[in-house]
Amino acid sequence: HRGQDAVGIATCASGGKIYQVKGNGLVSEVFNDNGSRINQLPGYALKHFLDFEAHRHINTESDSELMLNIFANELNETGKARVNDKDIVEALQRMYGRCVGGWACVAMLAGYGLIGFRDSYAIRPLIMGSRPSSNGKGTDYMFASESIALKQLGFRDFKDILPGQAIIIKKGFTPVAYQIQEPKRYAVDIFEFCYFARPDSIIDGISVNVSRKNMGTRLADKIKRVMTPKEISDIDVIIPIPETSVTSAPCVAAVLKKKFVQGFVKNRYVFRTFIMPGQTQRKQGVKRKLNAMNEEFAGKNVLLIDDSIVRGTTAREIVAMAREAGAKKVYFASCAPPVTHAHIYGIDLASPNELVAHDHGQNRAIEEIARYIGADRVIFQDLQDLKTACSEAVVSKSAPYEQLDFEVGVFCGDYVTPVDEGYFQHLEEVRGESRKLKVLEKARQAVANGSLNQEEVDIVANGVKVTANGDVVPATSSYEHSHTNGENKRRRRSREEGTPPKDRMDISLHNYRDFPAS
Repeated sequence: HRGQDAVGIATCASGGKIYQVKGNGLVSEVFNDNGSRINQLPGYALKHFLDFEAHRHINTESDSELMLNIFANELNETGKARVNDKDIVEALQRMYGRCVGGWACVAMLAGYGLIGFRDSYAIRPLIMGSRPSSNGKGTDYMFASESIALKQLGFRDFKDILPGQAIIIKKGFTPVAYQIQEPKRYAVDIFEFCYFARPDSIIDGISVNVSRKNMGTRLADKIKRVMTPKEISDIDVIIPIPETSVTSAPCVAAVLKKKFVQGFVKNRYVFRTFIMPGQTQRKQGVKRKLNAMNEEFAGKNVLLIDDSIVRGTTAREIVAMAREAGAKKVYFASCAPPVTHAHIYGIDLASPNELVAHDHGQNRAIEEIARYIGADRVIFQDLQDLKTACSEAVVSKSAPYEQLDFEVGVFCGDYVTPVDEGYFQHLEEVRGESRKLKVLEKARQAVANGSLNQEEVDIVANGVKVTANGDVVPATSSYEHSHTNGENKRRRRSREEGTPPKDRMDISLHNYRDFPAS
């Protein structure tokens, strides 16, 4: 799956009852029992409105749960025990009227069928495929974010869900497309092509592989414009940062007529580090993930190619590795422009204050970024070149893709959807609360392992707070530290106000990863 934090599978059994297994972590961690949990599943072989008008209970801060409840409430408004396509379409239309942003959703309506729907800007990717059923009767259908997920399971006849469109697959019937809301723009998130998607995927008619080759060619042109002939001639080798830039870097080398080598070995058992919850974890993750081969760096001037620079954590560690391996000069080039703004469409890249190119509301100078990551020079792709690299990678010439554009808000702050005033402050508050839970959990794990440092001791003893910069630190106010009759006031107040214990889980949701392996 595309993320690392959580995974789940739900099935609908006879009688319309839905069963699910879910947990925190990777697929290999949650379903690490050769599929026995899956096989046990029968059938497998906006808060104010919800609270005060719809009267629906919300368990989490997840926007997906909010949307699910809004959709369910709109279906409930029909007053029917059994709905039809018309009811579903009208419920979706009312839901679209309440929701703003980007989404690509797949829903299972108990006893009815599957529904796949996409926002009116098509920001998040969604594709459908089909294959003959294994029993020889009928056709199987599947929704996914990327075509490769369908292809590897034998699905063909791919169809992108278009902006504002829903596909309803009623049990025993063929898919039917409905236009829920008029398309406002066809603007897929361009970061899919920079980083998120697999290179062997095709998203909205664009080959990810070809787009990344184009990025390399255009980045080389930018390097020729900004670096002096002497600097370019001094470059000995071009080295990609595995794995995304492995596609782009050879194209840079070809244009610059330089030697291309693989100078880093990637540990296949360490996954994406930029979405790890803490800075310390990210730094340790980079060191575990990559190893520099000294013979490719020693005594050489190297040009490193990466897909992007977000926080600068990874880039800084990589530059340090290159120098430790003996590199004389280290140049660093990014296939993406500077990431200066928050991502607000379902992917938590980082808080603006954590972005290396963002400096208290201003864009940090390129020279400052180079100093921060320790490179002799940093070169970023131009935004227009990035857009052109992707638009020139369209492999399907069908009509819908002629209007294709891109969501590029992370690079310039110009988001395709309206953004309410105060939204970013709210986003930081939510991020802070989420990080608090992760830091507390990490400290508790350190207690269990007997490996606490002083900061973790303070966290376990006094809890945590979020600073104005969004950092999670031990709580050190007099309130947290004061005791009455030997009891911490914070705990006493929590008990008096009826605050639920931190380890509470909703009784209807059995999360396997909440329990240590026996």
